[in-house]
Amino acid sequence: MPGLHPGMHSGWEAETMREMGEAAASWLVGRLGEMEEALAALVEVNSWTNNVEGGRKVGALLREQLALPGLGAEVVPSTRFADHLVFRSKGKAGLKPVALVGHLDTVFPPGKFEGYRQDGALRRGPGVLDMKGGLVVITWALKALAASGGLESLPPLRLVVVSDEEVGSPEGADVIRKAIEGADACLVFESGRAGDAIITRRKGTGMATAVAHGKAAHAGNNHQDGANALWALARFVDRVQQLTDYPRGITINVGKVTGGQGKNTVPDHAVAEVDLRFCTRADGEELVRRFRQAAEEAASGVPGTRIEVEGGVAREPLERTEASAALMAAYGSCAHVSGLGHGEAALVGGGSDASTSSAMGIPSIDGLGPRGKGFHTVDEFIEVDTLIPKAQALARYLASRAG
Repeated sequence: MPGLHPGMHSGWEAETMREMGEAAASWLVGRLGEMEEALAALVEVNSWTNNVEGGRKVGALLREQLALPGLGAEVVPSTRFADHLVFRSKGKAGLKPVALVGHLDTVFPPGKFEGYRQDGALRRGPGVLDMKGGLVVITWALKALAASGGLESLPPLRLVVVSDEEVGSPEGADVIRKAIEGADACLVFESGRAGDAIITRRKGTGMATAVAHGKAAHAGNNHQDGANALWALARFVDRVQQLTDYPRGITINVGKVTGGQGKNTVPDHAVAEVDLRFCTRADGEELVRRFRQAAEEAASGVPGTRIEVEGGVAREPLERTEASAALMAAYGSCAHVSGLGHGEAALVGGGSDASTSSAMGIPSIDGLGPRGKGFHTVDEFIEVDTLIPKAQALARYLASRAG
């Protein structure tokens, strides 16, 4: 139904939800300029996770862009980061909510990578892919649906935008859990992959700090009186590195070790910082157990030392289930009609907020933002022509849920 405009839906009722989805897809045609203008406004504001003022400015822009009939906005205050945002619609009675999840923070501190730039068919800038582009996709899909039958015709929507995803969502995870409880599906609009592949699996992530304690002594006069914390920690590092199991998708990386004060002093203190990745919740729990066991064994081999292990699982994995595979197929059919790819992505090593929804038992898929490359680098870009079809795919999917 070409030619629809935001003010033309008054009194108009779509005969079927499929027609509503097609009307929304038609409404989006020719609106790339609007979408790009909104994206540029978001990208031009630095919203590094620790830039609270910048994050709040981006949040204010999002609230303006999402000021739609039937969509309420809630600001969830933060004491550490920019405020988190939760948008809700009442939706059609009898239908379970659908959750849409994103984040407004980026990884670039002020001065590192700034501004929005056009480069032929590409658009470059901090967060253009990860993931302000995804937020624009969500926003314009909802605008199209509001203009083509109204959000009240859809399932209840729960849109959550957190401000701390890039540091593991220490606050945002709880905001998400509270907002989307009872949802029947969760779609996450992180960076779109090559071929528009849909993410159904992400590794879980963890972090651990091992602190070795020993006894200082002069290395020449009283070596025998010391207890070498670095030696105990070295034994620990060797043990935990051997827990890596590539066929099972388990990796351990001891990325930083510090300790000691000089070559002529037996060190009484040493610290190792460790990254953990795993594919199943059971593997994550087992890794934490084996870490603590390795610490005990390593210290027992160096009399007078002990090793304390802090940390553990930070994000549960996004695990593929029959329900998430069905969700991928349903969304994928809408993506295909919209001219996009709809295959399944390979296992992804990094975590996202899809892991939070998945751990709640909610079928979840990810990577639905605009197609691009280079997230977390100064080469970050999107293919601008994917903005409209990505929004069309979401609009068609949400309409299909109400049919």
